[in-house]
Amino acid sequence: MHAIARVEWAPLKDFIISRVVDIYDVDLSSAREENPKNYASFNAFFTRQLKAEARPVAEGNIIVSPVDGTVSQAGDIRHGRIFQAKQHSYSLTELLGGKENLAKEFENGKFATIYLSPRDYHRIHMPADGKLREMTHVPGRLFSVSPETTRAVSRLFARNERLINLFDSDNGPFAVIMVGAIFVSSMDTVWEGTVTPRRQQPTSWHYNQQQRNIELAKGEEMGRFNMGSTVILLFPENSVDWMDMLAPGSKVQMGQAITDGV
Repeated sequence: MHAIARVEWAPLKDFIISRVVDIYDVDLSSAREENPKNYASFNAFFTRQLKAEARPVAEGNIIVSPVDGTVSQAGDIRHGRIFQAKQHSYSLTELLGGKENLAKEFENGKFATIYLSPRDYHRIHMPADGKLREMTHVPGRLFSVSPETTRAVSRLFARNERLINLFDSDNGPFAVIMVGAIFVSSMDTVWEGTVTPRRQQPTSWHYNQQQRNIELAKGEEMGRFNMGSTVILLFPENSVDWMDMLAPGSKVQMGQAITDGV
């Protein structure tokens, strides 16, 4: 799939793109390039940029959605566990690659899980201003993250491959976790490019120790999925209150306010 998604032979890549556009009813009116035949490959189409004015970023001391997608779940982290779907939850520590010290920073905090379907815009942006402290790649499975699979597979998000991005802000830490899915074993960040370590155990990068000052503003692009997946946001206790509209099944767009204030 990695190779096919990057084929630049026009007959094949145009066929794949046109089928996806038709099957998933992809709206290209907000894309910087509206003609699907002008994309060099399917991956170029899938990670397409939007027009600058397409996603205005809400101003003020609020959190915004980092992606276009559908809310899977959002709420409180209870007793060190995150709700996945009916009858399913998973451990915060397990999600964070077994890092108990990191899990303590988000005990009794808030989480939001947003699913990106094949028709969605697949770049990830900052939900708030932040300075990158740490990134951890956790190898794992590549289960589908569709709503049907989420309801059926226990501990799904703590078992799939994922990229944990930990930021510090004036209001405390927050995490943006990129969860891989079927066909997705390749995720990009703007600071490291494609992140695909070969090790079969978690790999971490500590940016404070490396004296790399990576600061990104709210709404700024931070990464992308090379195929579709899910983003999980984590915030500490008493730091945010999700808006009522952040209910399961709700549609959100990148830059849209998802809290009343922080």
